[in-house]
Amino acid sequence: MDDRDLARAAVAEFLGPFTLVTAGVGAVIATQNLGDGGNLVAVGLAHGLAIALMAAALGAISGGHFNPAVTISMLATGNIKMTRAVVYIVAQLLGGVAGAGILTLIFPALGELGRNNTGVNLGVPGLGPDVTPFGGVLLEAIMTFFLVLVIFGTAVDPRGPKAIAPLLIGLTITMDIIFGGRITGAAMNPARAFGPEVVQQDFTNFWIYWIGPIIGALVAAFLYTFLFLQPAAPAAPAARPAATVPPQPQPVPPPQPQRRRNRR
Repeated sequence: MDDRDLARAAVAEFLGPFTLVTAGVGAVIATQNLGDGGNLVAVGLAHGLAIALMAAALGAISGGHFNPAVTISMLATGNIKMTRAVVYIVAQLLGGVAGAGILTLIFPALGELGRNNTGVNLGVPGLGPDVTPFGGVLLEAIMTFFLVLVIFGTAVDPRGPKAIAPLLIGLTITMDIIFGGRITGAAMNPARAFGPEVVQQDFTNFWIYWIGPIIGALVAAFLYTFLFLQPAAPAAPAARPAATVPPQPQPVPPPQPQRRRNRR
């Protein structure tokens, strides 16, 4: 790709995390007073739909990574080059910061829809009660493993169901948030954590949301690439023409002497 194509791809990679943070954290703020776990389902759907829709809309432009952990896994398995990976990661982080910044202009600091209320904190992910940092890294790795495994199986593998890949990827994010949201915040994406952290200037346990997702993404990428991803079948060798035996010369019979007729 030329520089113009890379610039377009960078804009796409900016818009993905921008949408994720705007819609996902927006749902965290807007549903903070819902009880009985209803907010967790809404938050999971908001995050999942944000990625599904952006992957469907922009996947053809950049590949729809929208996640530094995904980009690193693609780089490690040879699916993209180093220059493109660096550009993507920078764009993704900026998109996350922009999304969090926009929300500060929409929601009040405190109150019923306060972005800084206890338990909201502009969507900065955090560990649940009594959850250790090791447990947080482990769960973030497991959730990201599921996500990247689905990405490789649906979007990277040529045999995968590419037509519904964005939906399946989004549903994986929703699943992860529903079961892991109250344990670690279920970021699965360094850009999703980085944006709110920068705006709030709250970097508590920030490293968990880099190390966990990157480990999980790499394990899933290598597993799928080397165990499940089938190489292209080698072309069948061209059939060799059957050896022909040159015709053997037929022996020429010796000339027969002509008989003379007796004249009477």
